[in-house]
This record gives sequence, C-alpha cells and structure tokens, in this order.
Amino acid sequence: MAQPFPVGFRYLPGYLNREQHQSLIETVKRVVITAPFFRGKMPRTGTPLSTLGSNFGPLGWVAAKSGYRYCETHPGTDKPWPAMPPELLELWEDVAEWSDDPQACLINWYREGAKLGLHVDADEDAKDAPVVSISLGDQALYRLGGLNRKDPTRSFKLSSGDVVVLGGASRRCFHGIDRIYSGTSTLVPKGGRINLTMRVVR
Repeated sequence: MAQPFPVGFRYLPGYLNREQHQSLIETVKRVVITAPFFRGKMPRTGTPLSTLGSNFGPLGWVAAKSGYRYCETHPGTDKPWPAMPPELLELWEDVAEWSDDPQACLINWYREGAKLGLHVDADEDAKDAPVVSISLGDQALYRLGGLNRKDPTRSFKLSSGDVVVLGGASRRCFHGIDRIYSGTSTLVPKGGRINLTMRVVR
C-alpha cells in the first residue's frame, strides 16, 4: 500500500500549461547565457554532481568541496545572479502560502543518467518556509520519505508542468530523484529535465 503524503506536502500535477512551460524554458535559456550552468561538487570528496546548476534571485545555492552555501554571485563569473522572473514570483504567491518572497531559485538540469539521492533541504535559515519545485521537460521518478532517512518512502512520476510544495512538516522530509525518463519530452534543448526550486533563505 502506498505511503500517505506527509502533512504540508502538495503535489499539483499539470499546474502549468504548455505555453507556460515554453515561456519558462525560454527564460532559462536567456539566463544561462550570463549565468552559465556549472557542475557542483560534493563536500569533502569533491565528487562532481550528476546535475548541472545555475540560479535566479539575489542568492544562489552552490555545492563545492568546501561545503554547500548560498552566495550572491555566480562562482564562475563572479557576477550577481539574474533577477527572479515575475512568473516565478506569481507562481510562488499562488501556491506557497508564505508571506515572504523566495530569495533563491535553483535551476537544476538533469541529463540522462542524472539523479539526486535522498536529502533534506537544510542550508536555509528560514527552515519553516516552504520549498516550491517546478518540473520542466523529461519525466522523473520522484521519491518522498519521512523525517528520518530510514522511514518508508513512496515514488511517483513528475511530468513537465507539475509543481511540488514541501511545506509544514513535510519541509523536513527526505526526498530525491531516482531516475530521468529520457525522451519523454522535447521541451528542453539537448534533452533532459529542468527543475526550478524556489526557497526562502533568510
């Protein structure tokens, strides 16, 4: 029997229509000209992540051998991150149920074979603020667990246009991406899945 969703977790399938998908992808394409995708590294080991990343907003999340951190500038260009697009701020206002705007939006690009192990978003001071995640492009197998790493999990597919909100108690739940279903969408240039994750940091 499937595990029930944790309190505060919301899965909003098909929240964005095709026109909205395309608009967001075009915005990402413009942004990565000045804030190019980079490959982060695992703390301590320096092992490269399987995803590529960039950011919108006044703060950007960066993974480096020295540790995870939020910073005001791109690690490669040393320039400020591009501003948060209005359509993302509108979506946040519609679904987040939180008074403050997000300060960071991580842009993760999953190519074929990329995955993200079970983890909790824990680098923010605002630990009660929700995390809002938008899927664009190829389908992904999303895994959601509980407050402890060994709690039972449930898995389901995320498709382009789906939105997930980790709020309330679910904000501290383990979650991850087990696999990408390559070729299930033609939205992303060169293929893959773009995930946009908005967070309040401070």
